[in-house]
Amino acid sequence: MSLNKVDTIIISDVHLGSEVARPKQIVEMLSQYTFNRLILLGDIFDNLNFARLKKEHWGLLSVVRKLSNPKRNIEVVWVEGNHDEGLSEIMSHLIGIDVFKEYSWVLNSKKFLAIHGHQFDRFLNENIVISAVSSFIYDRIQRWGNEKQTVARFLKSKSKGWLRLAKKIADGAVEYGRHRKADVVICGHTHQAEKHSYPEKNIMYYNSGCWTDIPSSYLLIYESGEVEIKFEE
Repeated sequence: MSLNKVDTIIISDVHLGSEVARPKQIVEMLSQYTFNRLILLGDIFDNLNFARLKKEHWGLLSVVRKLSNPKRNIEVVWVEGNHDEGLSEIMSHLIGIDVFKEYSWVLNSKKFLAIHGHQFDRFLNENIVISAVSSFIYDRIQRWGNEKQTVARFLKSKSKGWLRLAKKIADGAVEYGRHRKADVVICGHTHQAEKHSYPEKNIMYYNSGCWTDIPSSYLLIYESGEVEIKFEE
């Protein structure tokens, strides 16, 4: 079977340790491609409790470690998210990859900037407890109902607050990217895969979505510099 060749794959918000994490599907997705770079764009873990990691969760971490082997000639990058704080340094030694607050690279004369996005979430930063409770409730809603997460998907699509948050993250990230002289800015955090053009600032914005919702989403970046949002049921 011939594999699809891309330059970079970006995944975010995997939330290993959560009941709605989908590590097996991520492994299957990665096996469909050959790539030069894999970026784990934050919130790879759900919390500090390693006891919640199941066999499939450790299996994904094992795959990431194998990909990072210098013999594979694949650059594996971990950009820290808000759920990863306190875990990233430990796991970077365990898995053998570097951890960054943000990461930039140049491809086909375009400067790309990847940052998780929680840095631009003012509500999260000012209301840590409320945000944690909200996250807990949504996690329970995702488990409720059928395997397609019909209820969670409906509530998310109708939530004006969620849409406002996504826009605030995008606006903040793009303004930050402008100061960093980026052509393309990529975030996670919102669990909302999206693409927006900011022609007045000469910047494209993408969000890689998450791997807890169904469908899950990720980004492919081709050698031409083109970015594509992909979905997996």
